[in-house]
Amino acid sequence: MRAPEGKCPIYMTVVTRFAPSPTGLLHVGGVRTALFSWLYARRMKGKFVLRVEDTDRERSTDEAVRVILEGMQWLGLDADEGPYYQTRRFDRYREVIAGMLAAGTAYHCYCTKQELDALREGQLARKEKPRYTGLCRSRTEPRPGVPPVVRFRNPTDGAVVVEDLVHGPVSFQNAELDDLIIARSDGTPTYNFCVVVDDMDMGITHVIRGDDHLNNAPRQMNMLRALGSTPPVYAHVPMILGPDGAKLSKRHGAVSVLQYEEEGFLPDALLNYLVRLGWSHGDQEVFTRDEMIAAFDIHDVNKAASAFNNEKLLWLNQQHMMRAPPARVVPYLQAQLRRIGIDSNDQTLLEGVILAQRERAKTLKEMAQSSRFLFVDSIEVDPQAAAKHLNPEGLGRLGQVRERLAALSEWTAPAINAALNELATQLAVGLGKIAQPLRVAVAGVAVSPPIDVTLGLLGRERTLLRLDSALARKTA
Repeated sequence: MRAPEGKCPIYMTVVTRFAPSPTGLLHVGGVRTALFSWLYARRMKGKFVLRVEDTDRERSTDEAVRVILEGMQWLGLDADEGPYYQTRRFDRYREVIAGMLAAGTAYHCYCTKQELDALREGQLARKEKPRYTGLCRSRTEPRPGVPPVVRFRNPTDGAVVVEDLVHGPVSFQNAELDDLIIARSDGTPTYNFCVVVDDMDMGITHVIRGDDHLNNAPRQMNMLRALGSTPPVYAHVPMILGPDGAKLSKRHGAVSVLQYEEEGFLPDALLNYLVRLGWSHGDQEVFTRDEMIAAFDIHDVNKAASAFNNEKLLWLNQQHMMRAPPARVVPYLQAQLRRIGIDSNDQTLLEGVILAQRERAKTLKEMAQSSRFLFVDSIEVDPQAAAKHLNPEGLGRLGQVRERLAALSEWTAPAINAALNELATQLAVGLGKIAQPLRVAVAGVAVSPPIDVTLGLLGRERTLLRLDSALARKTA
């Protein structure tokens, strides 16, 4: 709710919005904008609106809409309202345009494309800024055979000052702002106009978006004032660059947000990484979702661009895997396991795997792949590891290991550890001389979590079966 025009605006409820265009896949730049908007709404106990700006029918795709909705769901950036679709609001836009034409704040323009091209060429030849000069501003009669566009009658004097929360006050001279087209000749409304009507109708109080939209703000503010509405507060956040300082591209990480889910990143880790691109809270690096909400303030966002660093993201992902309760991580590990053909609902085993592997893996994809041997009935043994560790000497010790393990009264990591250490002392060898053949026999490779933890997770029956299979090499 806003104060009436002419009074100092007092926002009783903060309402932010994320308004992606489905003309491309949702990537990290858009996600950070959504995150800032979501965090500020949550911090201020306000509302967060999701709006799909799909007026560009030729370039908008169903796939891009799917990625937006699924990406927001995976990230947990829940909207209080929406998703709204601009293509479903055309009747409302036409209603507003008709009102503006009647009020004289908009007018029909009959200039042809050829005439506008000639105007532009002349201005460029004179080294003037290309702009529409208002040729049809005072026109009262239609032009036969020329379907008109509708233009907003922008003020011609004075200035528009955008009191931007990131960049500070930015002034634009109205004389430099031409009369924007708000409806095309076929009647469809344009992006800048739809944004204005939506922000007005949805009661948006704070617009947080990329700074590539800063030049749109003065035109949108003028239109809002012409409609008798108080403009929202704007915060134009800087873009995200690649590590080389160039515009973020696919080779840097500008991929669909769902690609990060496929690669095994936790949503909280990705959000933690993105919130730190241009914003800080002391020296704190790792934030839970609740800590981000409690600390975030849009006024503290830096106006300098930030560089994307994949190594830092990997580090943060591991930090979140290590700090989160294992039960919370289980669904994400299950999703990765399903991608490699494993469907497990063994909660105890899944949590055990997370505890055993989270200091070794940087992503859940890596964790799932390196833990596959714990979920399958049979394994393939790496030939190089077998040649090194399942040689006659290693197999000889493996037979003694099998005998000790089979005699254990309880199958726990401490009991397994005690039995293996006792055997190593008896044979006067280091534990590694026993553990490595054992590891290759049960895991198929020479790397796994600590051997007692590995066998504890694998279980007595499968451990002994795999040892028998390895020992069969003696007679093969």
